[in-house]
Amino acid sequence: MVRVGILGATGAVGQRLIQLLEPHPDFEIAALTASPASAGKPYREAAKWRADSPIPSSVTDIEVTETTPEAIPDDVSLLFSSLPSSVGAEVEPPLAEAGYVVSSNSSNARMADDVPLVIPEVNADHVGLLEVQRDERGWDGALLKNPNCSTITMVPTLAALDGFGLERVHVATLQAVSGAGYSGVTSMEIIDNVLPHIGGEAEKMETESLKLLGEFDGAEVSPHDAEVSATTNRVPTLDGHLENVWADLAESPSVEEVQAALEAFPNLALPSSPDPLIHVFEEPGRPQPRLDRMLGDGMAVSVGGVRETPDGVQYDCLAHNTLRGAAGASVLNGELLLDEGYL
Repeated sequence: MVRVGILGATGAVGQRLIQLLEPHPDFEIAALTASPASAGKPYREAAKWRADSPIPSSVTDIEVTETTPEAIPDDVSLLFSSLPSSVGAEVEPPLAEAGYVVSSNSSNARMADDVPLVIPEVNADHVGLLEVQRDERGWDGALLKNPNCSTITMVPTLAALDGFGLERVHVATLQAVSGAGYSGVTSMEIIDNVLPHIGGEAEKMETESLKLLGEFDGAEVSPHDAEVSATTNRVPTLDGHLENVWADLAESPSVEEVQAALEAFPNLALPSSPDPLIHVFEEPGRPQPRLDRMLGDGMAVSVGGVRETPDGVQYDCLAHNTLRGAAGASVLNGELLLDEGYL
């Protein structure tokens, strides 16, 4: 078993990480960190547990520490980070320099040239960028990122369609309130309402997607040359980001060819990679967040409403934003790091 730690363990994504890691076949939770206000307390006292299953007994008495290299046991080799990006920017590099491998959900450094941004089923080979990172920064550890939750929902579908010549993408999101964190959107803002702007979200989708779909030549990642434009909306669903995607393609595939390409996109032989990765609905009106967000234990991407357009294809896609889009994505990246020999 690989002994692991969770950075930002008391937050919403940190609690999801505990849910996923406590029964994991390869990982054992050995360290939990949070803010200085929580340090020194047993986890049961430090965390206001809000997850949809009881707090695991194996973590209740773990003492929460501050997020510093000195506070983390030496026998912990992998850290899962769910820190706010401002905190992650300060503490993740020193941890990697100290020899820890960090699989991070935080948004800082995702677009750094030597930091792999990875969805394992899409661009597992980009993990090789860690060798460049270690050489350039002199780190014994490493820093790997998963992308934004709305980007993760869309990019596997784009990767499946890239064989038809992906040229332009337009996407409009309908994003669940959990994506803003427990206190991120007040009830007075979101009940009977839609918020037609999420700060920084469109920009992340437009840049991160091209890095994920880019080519790694052993030294650097060249971004995909498609054009991506996004508009993002917060809607009153709890979990599950639904997205309307228009993909302009060089070729003119039929609906059946598009569906077949989506269904055939491979998963990986990793514990958290679902089979199938992409679930395609042929009946109208699907996918829906409440009905379909837990497909593949919350790690699948579902697609429906596929239709031809004059320039390509239009469809709707959905993924669970705190599982596939956050905690589960970090765990899957940790599994890839283990499989590739980085731990």
